Amino acid sequence: MERILAEHLPGVSVVGLDDVAAYDEPVEDEPTFAGNALLKARAGHAATGLPSVADDSGLCVDALNGMPGVLSARWSGPPKDDARNNALLLAQLADVPDERRGAHFMCAVAFVHAGGEDVVHGRMDGTIAREVRGSGGFGYDVLFVADERPGLTTAELSREEKDAISHRGKALRELAPVLARRLGSAG
Repeated sequence: MERILAEHLPGVSVVGLDDVAAYDEPVEDEPTFAGNALLKARAGHAATGLPSVADDSGLCVDALNGMPGVLSARWSGPPKDDARNNALLLAQLADVPDERRGAHFMCAVAFVHAGGEDVVHGRMDGTIAREVRGSGGFGYDVLFVADERPGLTTAELSREEKDAISHRGKALRELAPVLARRLGSAG
């Protein structure tokens, strides 16, 4: 975030949850990525008084009618477990032919500040591989092959390559000028 925002608002300082006094994070119980991102950003703003940015993202698989969607992190049940989620996804798609393994990652990023709220979205289209590959990233990256980088899972891409095409990177690049405008006008 700081790297992307620096292009629009040099010298801005981005702080994370570890940099502020602890507060109770809300339960992500909204049915949309935007709803969950807003819950988290509103809680951050209320607890700290600082402008707050939060995101929610997940994997939407065509053959599973868009699931796991907002349940991506908890797809295989509690506690959150990437390996178990990936194993479940592979099992659910075991008999699905390659041409029907389409999927996309979605990300909603919410910005809550004294003057209001902004939400942007990013999307990365691709397919689900038949086996786990790569060691970078997290979650479903070991199974997701982006249309913009065929043949490689996003876990096989460098951080810079993934940032350039990812749903989160796209959303943050869209939000950066909004943040710069809002924060710049705040003095």
